[in-house]
Amino acid sequence: MPMNASRKKPAKKSSNRRRVTVSIRDVAKRAGVSISTVSRAVNGITSVEPKLAKRVWKAVAEVGYVPNPQARSLVSGRSRMLGLIVSDITNPFFPELVKEFEILAVEQGYEVLIGSTYYDPVRTGSLIRRMLQRNVDGVAIMTFGVEGDDAKKLVESDYPLVFVDAGPNLPNTRILKVNKGEGIRTAVQHLADLGHRAIAFITGPLYLPSAIARRDAFLTSMAELGLKVPAGHIIEGDHTMEGGMAAIERIVSHGELPTAVVCSNDMTAIGVLHGLYETPYRVPADISVVGFDDIHLAQFVLPPLTTVQVSCKNLAAAAVQALRAGIEPDHPRAAQREWHIPTCLVVRQSTAIPRGTLLARVQEATGKPGRARSKERDRPENLLAPKPPPERARDQVSRKSL
Repeated sequence: MPMNASRKKPAKKSSNRRRVTVSIRDVAKRAGVSISTVSRAVNGITSVEPKLAKRVWKAVAEVGYVPNPQARSLVSGRSRMLGLIVSDITNPFFPELVKEFEILAVEQGYEVLIGSTYYDPVRTGSLIRRMLQRNVDGVAIMTFGVEGDDAKKLVESDYPLVFVDAGPNLPNTRILKVNKGEGIRTAVQHLADLGHRAIAFITGPLYLPSAIARRDAFLTSMAELGLKVPAGHIIEGDHTMEGGMAAIERIVSHGELPTAVVCSNDMTAIGVLHGLYETPYRVPADISVVGFDDIHLAQFVLPPLTTVQVSCKNLAAAAVQALRAGIEPDHPRAAQREWHIPTCLVVRQSTAIPRGTLLARVQEATGKPGRARSKERDRPENLLAPKPPPERARDQVSRKSL
């Protein structure tokens, strides 16, 4: 045989095996029902009796049937897809919210399309258009009241929409109202109970309705306690750690130093902790710090952050339920237009009785911890001028955690 002769590779035997396609007929046969019953059950049409629907889904699992989403959409008129728009996916609050939303949506037979606006109105409009093009059944715009007008221009009046705090006046719009006012009031009251009277506040960007609402809630809470807020104790931030560091630098440079700082969100508060690390002031011995949101990271910074908790699980559950109420005509809450989301204060180690008060001196003498509540908070004669801060602060913030 010549050396340059090429050897022919043996031809592969063609397989007679074909991929078995499981159809809706197989499901109907296994369940002992009609094809139309399987179709209605798979597409979530509620006219199917629960026991019968359960039998159908059992047959679906047994035969390995995978419903075709396009076919389902044609039958039901719905895509079984929900849109979720958040402000800034880099803020740890929003990934937690997305996670809870997706878990609940998938459990209830929906897929999720996610987008982040980064506070850009042009991007917001683009996201809404993209979701409409993908034929999502409804959109939850979890940006805390900043894109209502944009959405109104882009969607039909009866399209299911969910907003946080405020939204456009459309017939199929539902609102999730976070009780921010009560959360801020609880934080201020907690600090007053400890004996604080000079309390500063770092806002979010004041073009956001939610930031304005939190600032106003703080001022109202302080007024209710008869406490004044100097102009230098209200600083606008931007809901970032860097913004928190810049804000606390301005507060520290102010002539009248507060004994406590309330922040519009946890990212700002973490920035405040880090900013104070670079100063002689210690947390909470010299300045107490309170956040808002209770992101997962809040419990791991040093000292662990006292904060107002907004449960992402509760917020996501309300959002999914509100969307379904707008999508499904026979949903038990179809007539409901508002969902109220509670807040609560989570007390950790970033707040304490202010240095120099009578109660603090008594506790220093008796060796009792400084984070106990003051029963004499309303007696001004017990509020003495704070002692000068030590020359160097102890480590308050873990650089690794930031």
